[in-house]
Amino acid sequence: MQQNNPLHGVTLEGVLVKLVEHYGWNELSKRISINCFKKDPSVKSSLKFLRATPWAREQVEALYVATFA
Repeated sequence: MQQNNPLHGVTLEGVLVKLVEHYGWNELSKRISINCFKKDPSVKSSLKFLRATPWAREQVEALYVATFA
C-alpha cells in the first residue's frame, strides 16, 4: 500500500532538499557520515552519489522518514 509509505510520491531530490533545509549540511554530515555531505556539499553531487550507492540512499531515506513521518 503506497499511501502508507511516507516516501511515496517524493523524489530523492525532494528528500535531500528537505533534509538540508531542516538540518543543514553540517548536521546532516554528522547524522549520516558520507563525504559528499562533508566536503563541498551540493544537492547535485549528493544526488549523483546517492543514486549510485544504495546503502547511503537507504540511510538518507530512513532519516527522512524518522524526521518527517
